[in-house]
Amino acid sequence: MKSCEEWKPFMIMIAIDISFAVVNILLKKVLDEGMNHLVFITYRLSIATIFVGSIGYFRERNSRPPLTFRILCYLFFSAVVGASVTQYFFLLGIQYTSATFACAFVNMVPVVTFLLALPFGIETVNIKCNSGRAKIFGTLVCIVGALMLTLYKGKGLFNFSHHESSVKLAATRTPEKWTIGVIALILGTLFWSSWFILQSKISKRYPCQYSSTAIMSFFGAIQSAVICLFIDHDLSIWVLRGKIQIIAILYAGIIGSGLCFVGMSWCVKKRGPVFTAAFSPFVQIMAALIDIPVLHEQLYLGSVLGSILVMLGLYILLWGKSKEMKNRLIMLAEKAEETKEQEPQIQHLTVSCESRFHNIDIK
Repeated sequence: MKSCEEWKPFMIMIAIDISFAVVNILLKKVLDEGMNHLVFITYRLSIATIFVGSIGYFRERNSRPPLTFRILCYLFFSAVVGASVTQYFFLLGIQYTSATFACAFVNMVPVVTFLLALPFGIETVNIKCNSGRAKIFGTLVCIVGALMLTLYKGKGLFNFSHHESSVKLAATRTPEKWTIGVIALILGTLFWSSWFILQSKISKRYPCQYSSTAIMSFFGAIQSAVICLFIDHDLSIWVLRGKIQIIAILYAGIIGSGLCFVGMSWCVKKRGPVFTAAFSPFVQIMAALIDIPVLHEQLYLGSVLGSILVMLGLYILLWGKSKEMKNRLIMLAEKAEETKEQEPQIQHLTVSCESRFHNIDIK
């Protein structure tokens, strides 16, 4: 049973990455059809609010703590950095650069989260211990893998003729748009990494994953709708066209922004923000495994080598964190034994003192 509990967060994060990969593929399809980014985000978060809110109402109504103004503020900012604005930045970055380039920024999320967690005291690094050195080395390997995914392309491993159209499309992007896309991706990466840090605070103050996700999705839907109406006043963009758009919104809302965010919140509570963020690079790998046979997307040697390095760095980082957790448990067990050994001595001294006072009274 212990081993099952230890592997549970790992298995949940793998399932979440597979789900996010499917969301990304569906997102590609609906964006190619001309669907507005913010409209998709608004509908997605609205579906998540209804679905997760219904579960949270029945499942957590007896255990839910009071919802204070401070917690509402936390959840509002959580929606900004984890749902509405962050998704808009990433989608804008994909539009003005490329999907592969954007995924490389997502691969940097574990490293940025780790660096942000250090000043807040959420993560600690002891270079004298093997666990601390493993965390640093794993982080560096992840960085090298992410850089390889970004900078090294290599030769194509498959021969797909239609891929030339995507290359021509990338060539038409102007330097100004590319710069805007890069800035948007940098902001999106910083915001997404900040969400993991903020979620670690929320999980302690409001430990109800379904309710907190529903409230966050509700705020995110309002924020996305306001931004969309401010940017584009055309109401016709809100009309859904075709089954694929409806399927994409339902799947992204129920699974992507609903159950996946609940699962990530639970993993942040159990294992911390860095553990949860460390699985972000797997989304690109899972998406590639689906893209190649289904959509016939090209796969390059640089992507394979970079993905291997990312997975290797992730394994080393997670090994360091598990080793650190075991060391903490051993230290707590040793302290508990020391206190148990001291308790009989204290009781013996108390009894001897009482007996002395009793003898004095008799005399």
